[in-house]
Amino acid sequence: MVEIRHQYATVRGHRVFYREAGPREAPTLVLLHGFPSSSRMFRHLVPALADRFHVIAPDHLGFGNSDAPPVDAFTYTFDSLTDITEALLAQLGVTRYAVYVQDYGAPIGWRLALRTPDAITAVITQNGNAYEDGFVPDFWKPVWAYGEDPGPRTEPAVRGALSLDAIRWQYLHGVDRPELVDPDTWTADHREVNRPGNDLVQLALFRDYAGNRPLYPQVHAYFRERRVPLLAVWGANDEIFGPDGARAFARDLPDAEIHLVPGGGHFLLESHLDTVAGYIRGFLTAAGAPA
Repeated sequence: MVEIRHQYATVRGHRVFYREAGPREAPTLVLLHGFPSSSRMFRHLVPALADRFHVIAPDHLGFGNSDAPPVDAFTYTFDSLTDITEALLAQLGVTRYAVYVQDYGAPIGWRLALRTPDAITAVITQNGNAYEDGFVPDFWKPVWAYGEDPGPRTEPAVRGALSLDAIRWQYLHGVDRPELVDPDTWTADHREVNRPGNDLVQLALFRDYAGNRPLYPQVHAYFRERRVPLLAVWGANDEIFGPDGARAFARDLPDAEIHLVPGGGHFLLESHLDTVAGYIRGFLTAAGAPA
């Protein structure tokens, strides 16, 4: 069995949980999770890669086993979550790494790349947008409305995303074999995002999400200038970030490797782990890292 280390670090006064596996002298791969999950979404991917890679998967503040300070003690924005991730990597001595982003992990990953472009050796995006393409309107319309005008008129629609049914839907929609998806995923996520005060944390991030979109032109320029190796592996049936979000990367990175996985949804690792892990190993080999 691969040894997975479950660890904590104090980062800017906050306790941050992270999973770590693989030899520390190996090429590093940083895994950044999305909403409403945590590094738990990588619980099976980490051992599948840790034979040849040094894998680090943190929980963002407000998620999983990391601290969840109240909104009056921490400003929950994607900038501030990036600050914590950047400081954690610095404490761990990680200066060069490939990054895997999904959902919320994407805007954090893009900020890391813009801040220290020389640090990023490769990018893997799994249902993590960097373009206007792929935002499925039915899902995102209430998020945009809440960001533009937060208040009693727009809040109920986004607050509904914290319900058990909504979180279960995130895991099961578009999945051709739902029996492969562990129900512990959505029950654990629901429990964690509904801890006392955590609803306000999640609402703050919903409000801030629209602020990621003006960053996209800078991200596209980074892609064109740096030609960073990029793998987009996407659940083809995702009704949050649709397949056009994956295809869009080819506009600025013509050599991007793009795979739309049939029968996969938003949380692709739950149903198609071996497929994704295989693509990652092949991609990182081509990008120059051993696999």
